[in-house]
Amino acid sequence: MARTPPSSDAFDRILDVDALRGFALFGILLVNIWYFASGYAFHRIPDPAYSSRLDHGIHDSVALLFEMKFYLLFSFLFGYSFTLQLDAARRRDTAFRPRFLRRLAGLFVLGGLHAVLLFHGDILTTYAVLGLVLLAVHRIRPRTAMILTGLLVGVVVLFFGSMALAEVPSVDQSGALMAGKSVTAALAGGPASVIAQNVRSIPHMIVGTAKLQGPVALAMFLLGLAASRRRILVDVSAHTRGLRLIQRVGYPVGLAGAFVVVAVGGRTTDEGLALATLTGTALAAAYAATMLRLFHTPTGRHISAALAPAGRMALTNYLSQSLICALIFTGLGLGLIGQVPPAGVLAIALGIFAAQLVLSALWMRTHRYGPVEWILRAVTNAEWPAWRHNSYAEATVVEPDDGQHPTRTR
Repeated sequence: MARTPPSSDAFDRILDVDALRGFALFGILLVNIWYFASGYAFHRIPDPAYSSRLDHGIHDSVALLFEMKFYLLFSFLFGYSFTLQLDAARRRDTAFRPRFLRRLAGLFVLGGLHAVLLFHGDILTTYAVLGLVLLAVHRIRPRTAMILTGLLVGVVVLFFGSMALAEVPSVDQSGALMAGKSVTAALAGGPASVIAQNVRSIPHMIVGTAKLQGPVALAMFLLGLAASRRRILVDVSAHTRGLRLIQRVGYPVGLAGAFVVVAVGGRTTDEGLALATLTGTALAAAYAATMLRLFHTPTGRHISAALAPAGRMALTNYLSQSLICALIFTGLGLGLIGQVPPAGVLAIALGIFAAQLVLSALWMRTHRYGPVEWILRAVTNAEWPAWRHNSYAEATVVEPDDGQHPTRTR
């Protein structure tokens, strides 16, 4: 296969997408780790054992800056990349649908194993199901996709808003305290106890996904589709004015909404969920705009280069985050659930992500794909893909689109 020297524009384009995905992984970890650290998180209340001002401050800060923001960004990037994969496959192969159906099936199986063995809050099964929707509508126009995005978010906001107006109890505090204690004890048990608790929690996860996370994730998929059609991330410098506008609107709206959400009890109330859904999108967009602009500064290029390898193997890192947290907090390993204060949990999250940045960079120097990405690619193409780079030079050239990005370094 003929190879061309990498252009700086192509390289920046790759780094923008991958680095933004790496940044999203960081936010996902800072939200998900609390579900491993305490069984009370599953019932939308903080662990009563940690009630100091510092403890509450950490929980409120995570809720303010991270909760219900980064899965939006992750979903947007999934929709963006998935659409690029569809377009590339369709151009090369008229029988692209079976390949992507295999890809979605593989993603669903990985998500199912993740939910049962490690973390019932898995998002991969949801992505696999919603991927069928995206596959069915991937030819729609960007304008239509954006209208549908607004409608889906609006429906979720109206649903929880109507629940709040009807004064339907969202969380039974006494019941949640008892359930949180029970979940903590179950996850502190042996592997059989952990798996049994994960299985018991799956129906609750399905209901919550159907009401909130699923529709909003689909909305972000469609927004990613529209962005890929308009090639928003292909040339970031051409969209500087738009990115500034997103920042100027997104931060005031998103932060104001997040402050109110924390003040009214966060995810423990329906009005909090409605407001978080409505304004969280604005803050997530402001984060993305800020990072994209930062990546094109001298300092930001170093940050981008550090984040990009983790983003290139995002699936591996997402699953390994759960594995590491399960080994630290649940009975699958050390069983520290309920025993680590919020400051310690936060420090562990930062340590995990720092290690992932280093290990991802080392891995991608010699391998074409992350380990789980390699498995999923094998399922998608029904053949064994190459595992390692043939040479150092091969790791730095740009080849024609493999479906992951407009171009990709190898």
